[in-house]
Amino acid sequence: MNKAELIKAVAEKAELSLRDAEAAVDAALDVVTDKLIHGEEVKISGFGIFEKKERAAREGTNPATQEKIHIEASSTVSFKVSKSLKEKLN
Repeated sequence: MNKAELIKAVAEKAELSLRDAEAAVDAALDVVTDKLIHGEEVKISGFGIFEKKERAAREGTNPATQEKIHIEASSTVSFKVSKSLKEKLN
């Protein structure tokens, strides 16, 4: 499912216009993004937890040349599925 399909599904499920559904989806994603940028967890009950993780700098290997390379420290986002959603999937 891509973003356009998500917006259409939200519009149908919530009986909203496509424009209102797009505004709602964009607002929700903006809030999640802003909270993650500021290092906060986003817990959605019954769905899961999004959280910012830090990756330390490390040494890697270029697979083409086998040359050692330095990989800079970076940030990423992890998602931990909730118990109830995991049970629904199984």
